[in-house]
Amino acid sequence: MESWIWWLLAAVGLGIPLVLTALPEFAMFAVGAGAAALAAGLGAGVVLQFLIFVGVSVALLVLVRPIAYRQLRQAPEIRTGTAALIGATAVVQQQVDGEGGRIKLNGEIWSARALHPGSVYEPGQQVDVVEIQGATALVV
Repeated sequence: MESWIWWLLAAVGLGIPLVLTALPEFAMFAVGAGAAALAAGLGAGVVLQFLIFVGVSVALLVLVRPIAYRQLRQAPEIRTGTAALIGATAVVQQQVDGEGGRIKLNGEIWSARALHPGSVYEPGQQVDVVEIQGATALVV
């Protein structure tokens, strides 16, 4: 069997763990094996094929891998629970002042308190949630 076929089988073999584990390093080795298969198809010797495989694989690991991992770390943070409510807009249902009141936040009625004790918000007015303390939203 010709050597380019062996390199293609190696590329496919390296693609299987890539699919199963989602580790991008296997893709880089598979591309290296594909480059070696191309070199073998063009008539390169076995030593040159191996050097191309190693060279392409190492180059991809050194150049592409850090960029890929940097992109993965920059994924946006997903806020959940009460942290997701901070910054949301609510509608006052019952007068809100420094002592308390009620707001409608994301379709639910919440107890609320004005962040600044002298502030008073009337029913129908829109307010922004600044903080959640227990089951009480602090609003401005």
